[in-house]
Amino acid sequence: MTTASGQDEQEDGRTRIDKWLWAARFFKTRSLAAQAVEGGKVKLDDERVKAAKPVRKGDRLTIRIGDQQWSITVQALSDRRGPAEVARTLYHEDDESREARIAAIESKRGALDPQAVHGGRPEKRQRRELRRVRGY
Repeated sequence: MTTASGQDEQEDGRTRIDKWLWAARFFKTRSLAAQAVEGGKVKLDDERVKAAKPVRKGDRLTIRIGDQQWSITVQALSDRRGPAEVARTLYHEDDESREARIAAIESKRGALDPQAVHGGRPEKRQRRELRRVRGY
């Protein structure tokens, strides 16, 4: 894509942050990436930015999606979405960020064991008792 001055964004050494987030596969669409940036879910060097803000190599991004948070450093620029293997080469995630994300996923996984909470699917006698209590 060419900018107003006629230079390619890649040659200029910068890419729009919403395009880069989409190309790095943090968001499924560019509009979702732009909404996240405008909503303050993406910070460049701990500051809120707009979707058109150019991102450069070496920039530090903090990305929050749901209850997960990434702290990354931009390694390469791209404004085209490619395979996931290529997308992972565009950034480097901090070790602390990765460990915190994995720990959060593991704790969430352990807490969501429906068998332990409810004892599994109700048996015939339990279903009849539930129907009687609920009145149907």
